[in-house]
Amino acid sequence: MKFYIRIVLLAAFLTSLLSAHAQSPTITWDSTVKDLGDSNYEVVFTGKILPGWHTYDLHSDVSSTLVEFEPATGLTLDGDPYEINASKREYDDIFEVEMGTYFDEIILGQKVTLTGEGAVLKGNINWRSCEEENCNSPEDWGFEITIGDPEAAWASVAAGDAADQPVSGDGAGESKTLWGLIIEAVLWGFAALLTPCVFPMVPMTVSFFMKGSGSPAAGRFKASMYGFFIVALYTLPIAAIILITRLVGGDAVTADIFNWLATHWLPNLIFFIVFMIFAASFFGAFEITLPSWMVNKSDRHADKGGLIGIFFMALTLVLVSFSCTGPIVGNVLIRSTAGEFWVPIVTMFAFSLAFALPFTIFAFFPSLLKDLPKSGGWLGSVKVVLGFIEVALGFKFLSMADQTYHWGLLDREVYLAIWIVVFTLLGFYLLGKIRFAHDDELKHVSVTRLTLAIASLSFAVYMFPGMFGAPLKALSGYLPPMHTQDFVINTQGVVAAPSATAQTTEKIKYADILHWPYDLPGYFDLAQAEAAAREADKPLFVDITGISCVNCREMEARVWSDPRVQQILRDDYVLVALYTDDKTKVPENEWVTTAGGKVLKDIGRINSYIAQTRFGVNGQPNYLILGRDGQELVPKRAYNLDVEAYIDFLKSGVEAYNKTK
Repeated sequence: MKFYIRIVLLAAFLTSLLSAHAQSPTITWDSTVKDLGDSNYEVVFTGKILPGWHTYDLHSDVSSTLVEFEPATGLTLDGDPYEINASKREYDDIFEVEMGTYFDEIILGQKVTLTGEGAVLKGNINWRSCEEENCNSPEDWGFEITIGDPEAAWASVAAGDAADQPVSGDGAGESKTLWGLIIEAVLWGFAALLTPCVFPMVPMTVSFFMKGSGSPAAGRFKASMYGFFIVALYTLPIAAIILITRLVGGDAVTADIFNWLATHWLPNLIFFIVFMIFAASFFGAFEITLPSWMVNKSDRHADKGGLIGIFFMALTLVLVSFSCTGPIVGNVLIRSTAGEFWVPIVTMFAFSLAFALPFTIFAFFPSLLKDLPKSGGWLGSVKVVLGFIEVALGFKFLSMADQTYHWGLLDREVYLAIWIVVFTLLGFYLLGKIRFAHDDELKHVSVTRLTLAIASLSFAVYMFPGMFGAPLKALSGYLPPMHTQDFVINTQGVVAAPSATAQTTEKIKYADILHWPYDLPGYFDLAQAEAAAREADKPLFVDITGISCVNCREMEARVWSDPRVQQILRDDYVLVALYTDDKTKVPENEWVTTAGGKVLKDIGRINSYIAQTRFGVNGQPNYLILGRDGQELVPKRAYNLDVEAYIDFLKSGVEAYNKTK
């Protein structure tokens, strides 16, 4: 009987993958909020069940309904979710156990306490519905519920996001924290100040404001407004574009645009070409300038008095310095476009603030001007150094397109060879061994140049063992994966080609293009992996990952490299990796139609849809452990380099699975 039931459930699950998204959900949910007084509230979820179907309570041994909440700013959860209307306890023929069953209607509750004036409660409800001897695959309903004052609620969301929200990546699809992107933008802002288009203008501009004003206080005010307008000119245009896109198309459209920029071959190829052009400009091949009429018109308006004149002075600076700051601004924006809609706005604000800050600081403390180094040939050297960095960054975009579409152009050792040559040449340039047309002869090497040369050449030496298979953990997220390496040298000194998995590619879907690290035996299709897990009677380890995900590669290099982690994954789990950005088309009979009628035709979009609708996951990496009924056994885990905690996570999943036997 149990064998028959498993076959029925498997058939139902496979069928649902093709048809469930075209059907109506078996439960239609709604939510209400009750004010209990003293900042206490009860959130009530009411689910209307389709006729002929039934679902299960929160406490059934198998296939229980699950309510999950995201961390929220401005409220605390009081206890766990609970049932408001009683379930019918009866023996279930499908699962062969007594379960709490709901027909027609299920009502759930959750009590919360506000710690501010308002908050937004986000989460999802996951359930499985059955009729007679047929069960659907798990369904999911996400919710965002405003509690208390709406303006304060969404303000708390924005504040919490800006402080803590991780973003999915830079322009190459890399995953970084917002603070990491902000720090990087600030450094680029200071770097832009050191370019020959900008640096000489700092003392000139500050002197103009101090001497052309009636008093020092007036000069400081004008200089402050000058810096404010610089920030506005860099930040407001990109903010307007992104906000208009979001208002017109919604979050989904904005996310699609960012995903397209991060993973599609066209924008990545364009970014690569643009970075190479910018690098050539920095090397002195030509100057990238805006039309002269634009600069001249702005400069004429700068002669006007008051704030209007100051605004046009700031605009003139932005336009005149474009040949130096354009490549840097482009890099900052590109490296932040894979995040949420506000991430490019925040990073551009950070860049422009660092760029404009010295104009105000020197206006308040003019005595500091005498400590500035004099303009000279060293400014041209700064441009050349930035040119080498642009070359290295540009190849990252070509690498992302190459990996996502499996072109095979930039294998790991080819990519490393390019970076090794770039940073070696940079070191030689800093030592004066290489000169460009606009460079003066270097009669002696300063301490600063020597320090930078040592750093650049040391970095090149560090990368060299990677040509023979060294893991290079510090760069693991930025390099092509190890399976693209043509050869590695193992501990016995024998040259060997890496393999995708310990299992044959004929038995595993997509194993000819997708790979598990460390020869781990795993799958790349959820339905196939779930069938294997049931057959092996093991929990299923789900890796929500991406080809272009930096933090995924870093987790693999720093956490999965631990032999204890690998042993648990090999011995105690069936593994499946769901790549959410692979562009490989699947056969027509495997296409998925979303609830909105959109047809998903490639591996990445299908897996991304599964991750969002079934698991409530919208980022990488995320790791889930599923039991026999497809439900999560333990809370999911995201990016965290704590190896011991990760081992505990894996062990807790095995223990939870064994308790269900």
